[in-house]
Amino acid sequence: MANLIIHGKTFASRLVLGTGKYEDLDVMRTAFEVSGTCMVTVAVRRIDLDAVKAGKPSLLDYIDREKIDILPNTAGCYTAEEAVRAARLGRAAGFSDWVKLEVIGDRRTLLPDTEQLLAATRTLVAEGFVVLPYTTDDPIVARKLQDAGAAAVMPLAAPIGSGMGIQNELNIQFVREAVSVPVIVDAGVGTASDACRAMELGVDGILMNTAVALAQDPVRMAQAMRDAVAAGRLAFEAGRIPRKPYASASSPTEGIVR
Repeated sequence: MANLIIHGKTFASRLVLGTGKYEDLDVMRTAFEVSGTCMVTVAVRRIDLDAVKAGKPSLLDYIDREKIDILPNTAGCYTAEEAVRAARLGRAAGFSDWVKLEVIGDRRTLLPDTEQLLAATRTLVAEGFVVLPYTTDDPIVARKLQDAGAAAVMPLAAPIGSGMGIQNELNIQFVREAVSVPVIVDAGVGTASDACRAMELGVDGILMNTAVALAQDPVRMAQAMRDAVAAGRLAFEAGRIPRKPYASASSPTEGIVR
């Protein structure tokens, strides 16, 4: 299975995990280890940046920085200005100039405000950020984000934390066809079969949090997701047989002596 490449950087795993909702940070750390993830997201607005600068303990201490890159995100932001400010704070704190860009438009569904998202993308790209925007499963918006300089696009499979799985496979395929940058499905994955199916559609990676963090056994679910992502990608690369309405004998009848 080929590695994931974003903005010229190579990642051995196509599974990205979040750091929220774990009851126990030791469990989080173990889940990261067994998942094989090479990148995890951290919400800038939920970290005490002054404490981090002072060297005080935080969840960052439970992330193996030798093996895992931190992807700051702008979770909780509802305007382009808020998101840009959060990204700048994360970079100033020494996290990264990469950012998972979120600009939420509705508090109940947590769906993105694509107008504000595009504005924030343009601003951050101009400031040298590597921007990975969380967006709707709209291929037109995805293309506009790519044109604005996004290093990848991250369409949702279903609302954040819903565990509903992919609600519109056709749109995910349209997004994949609309852009040349990596497509990483973000939000809505509930179990391993959801992850496998997303990868079979040809996306480049998957970002998930709730499905692992709130599983009855987060560590075993992290392992299941690792294997599902790998299997789905391998199946996509192998090329599935076409669907046909009628049977086709496994043993050809040509050449059989009657």
